[in-house]
Amino acid sequence: MATASVSAPSLLKVSDKLSMRFQKIGEGPPLVLMHTIRTQLEYFRELAPTLAKSYTVYAIDLPGHGRSPIDPNARLDEPYMREAVIGFIELLNLTDVTLVGESIGGALALTVAASIPQRIKRVYSINPYDYETRYGDGIRRGNWFSNFIIGSLQIPVLGAFNASLENKVVLKKIMDGGYHDPKKFPADLLVEFDQVAHLPGYKRAARKVLAGWRSWSKARDLYRGISAPVTLIYGDTDWSHTVERDRTRSLIPQANLITLKDTGHFSAVENPGDLARIILAD
Repeated sequence: MATASVSAPSLLKVSDKLSMRFQKIGEGPPLVLMHTIRTQLEYFRELAPTLAKSYTVYAIDLPGHGRSPIDPNARLDEPYMREAVIGFIELLNLTDVTLVGESIGGALALTVAASIPQRIKRVYSINPYDYETRYGDGIRRGNWFSNFIIGSLQIPVLGAFNASLENKVVLKKIMDGGYHDPKKFPADLLVEFDQVAHLPGYKRAARKVLAGWRSWSKARDLYRGISAPVTLIYGDTDWSHTVERDRTRSLIPQANLITLKDTGHFSAVENPGDLARIILAD
């Protein structure tokens, strides 16, 4: 099979105040990749090329993440990000779209599918982040350090101060809580995430994403409106609990649920091979 064609990341102006960074790779029907909380399109650097053997893959930086320009007045909650993804799809006039997302990207894959069913062919929702009952709930389940640091970010003044102190060591300790095996977190990917975290306005935006925690649980209200086939994929050591996974499955008509062994919340980095096999098998 021919090598997938790859374009350099570029910006798409979705509206006067919103531009989204994305990378296009491969040829075939469209597939949109949406990353986890606190990451960016490079998160899919192992998964995207494999999927691009059968799809035209659009990996995007969600608003407030990666190197997409930051609108300081944007809400950065689930409805805002959902409208951003819908705008991206509509502006490029994509149809028969396969949506693949992890974490907040997994929840967005489901809510976008419910919102524009006429454009969506299939959905793969990986470790959907749709269960929060407190600020930063999912991330805080990773380890005691994450619980302490992320919990502090909601406190006025102290939260901004603690966010400003984040460095590569702190970031790694927090993100390690999302891996079944933290050794699978590549050092150079950590460097990229850390560099992005020091861009102007990024840490404030990251706190705003966390402040919208209620919106990710409320997203479940839309799931019953999904008409496209859905596959839910969870790492066996994902942050979500079994009862939360079963609740999500019960809300989606005829959803299929698959569990990945020895895999945490960041499965596209930790287990891209099994993810690709599931997606490409259909």
